Amino acid sequence: MLKACVPGRVWIYSHMPLSRDDIEKIGRLARLQLSEEELSSLADDMAAIIGYIETLEKVDTKGVSARSQFIAVENVFREDIEKPCLSRSEALKNAPRHDDEHFLVPKVIG
Repeated sequence: MLKACVPGRVWIYSHMPLSRDDIEKIGRLARLQLSEEELSSLADDMAAIIGYIETLEKVDTKGVSARSQFIAVENVFREDIEKPCLSRSEALKNAPRHDDEHFLVPKVIG
């Protein structure tokens, strides 16, 4: 049995095949225009994915701590080294709009 958790909701799928309407709805939500061939193929693919997740649910994970990273993490950043950069006029010369000191961009947030 597959359980997909979203804050405030729990959906439970249990060996129930996805209907054509389910696949079409998923396609609409993803803003996809699916052909008849794609609808058929996706139904099979999604059934296989759900089957795989149901298989994973059977794995005993008691005693296994939750992790977000499975390999050692190390800092790969280099030290900051000051280098010559563009002058203000060079940086602004190809900007569509500027006031000789700043880039001027359209207001995005009300």
